[in-house]
Amino acid sequence: MNDTMDTYTLLGADGRPCRSPAKGKWGGHQGSKIYGRLDCPAALRAIARGGYVRHRVFFADEATALAAGFRPCGICCKDRYQQWKTARENGRPWTP
Repeated sequence: MNDTMDTYTLLGADGRPCRSPAKGKWGGHQGSKIYGRLDCPAALRAIARGGYVRHRVFFADEATALAAGFRPCGICCKDRYQQWKTARENGRPWTP
């Protein structure tokens, strides 16, 4: 048995860090409360400029990101962002 199994820090639905044996499938920015794909061009540009990294968080899934108070990225998740925005404008919750 491998006692040195890697663990990853993800944010839970309550917005608090938790340890996980699996990598997060979504990334986010703690300050702006935006989540998106791990290969998001906007996030990758910010990281390349030297910013973003210290505020970056990870989620196991979209539902957890939403429950933690994050919204979809308008760049890498355009359809989701538009659906989220429309639901918000109409006073309705949105789920992916």
